[in-house]
Amino acid sequence: MARDETPFRRTRAAFFGGPSAVFGVVLLAMILVCALAVPLVSPQNPFTQPQPEVLEARLPPASPANGGGTFWLGTDDQGRDLVWAIAYALRTSLEVGVSSTLIALAIGLALGIGAAYLGGRSERVLMGIAGLQLSFPAFLIALSLLALLGRGLGSVIAALVVAQWAGYAHAARDMARTELGKEYIEAARCLALSPARLWWGHLVPNCLPALGVAAVIQVAVAIALEATLSFLGLGVSTGEPSLGVLIAGGYHDLPSGAYWVSFFPGVALVLTIVSINLVANRLRIVLAPRLQR
Repeated sequence: MARDETPFRRTRAAFFGGPSAVFGVVLLAMILVCALAVPLVSPQNPFTQPQPEVLEARLPPASPANGGGTFWLGTDDQGRDLVWAIAYALRTSLEVGVSSTLIALAIGLALGIGAAYLGGRSERVLMGIAGLQLSFPAFLIALSLLALLGRGLGSVIAALVVAQWAGYAHAARDMARTELGKEYIEAARCLALSPARLWWGHLVPNCLPALGVAAVIQVAVAIALEATLSFLGLGVSTGEPSLGVLIAGGYHDLPSGAYWVSFFPGVALVLTIVSINLVANRLRIVLAPRLQR
């Protein structure tokens, strides 16, 4: 039993080997709990129900509420309690980041491995399209697509998928070509394994760990892109929860001293991105021990 637990214990010790990893995991866990549990504990969804305090908009932090209680982070210009508004906005950010990244990873992984396996003209065409897309910034691609698709949560996810898949495809193609040149692949071919078994039994398991670490990092990038697009008025609509929408809503109030409307959603965005990056960096060290030094 002890021998079976040794690899797990070593992996756990390597992952939690520094204070930054512990801080990142704890912070990310708190953010996930807040985002997932907010419908169960919040009195109402501030983005879908009218606010009774709308006539007293932009209350500063720690202001008392009319019906009892306290607005610990204040309210925005719509009278929304920023505590609940930020919690609901975190749900949107995580939904956009995780959904777009997983879909882009699946598409890029399939196309990259397929290009390496087929070779020839198919590989040149697929990698040519991916290389052409990678020559443009992901933000510019997402911005152009949203100009065509319009605003909305689904449009943002679709635009980010298109903007991200090419990087995964290139990385998967390179890793798959390396694996295809190894002896165990030749042995598998001699055994007349079907392409499906070769893909799922050998190529995908060897390509997925490194791409998985990149995907975790890309979740943070997607969250930042969504917030930026929403801040510019091209992401989700103003009636949907988004950190970018909240930050944009308080941007014009900064000269009047209502700093909290943009400040606290901005802090939540930064903490979310930092926590994801800390966890991803530790995953990279665990999955690639040579980089630990």
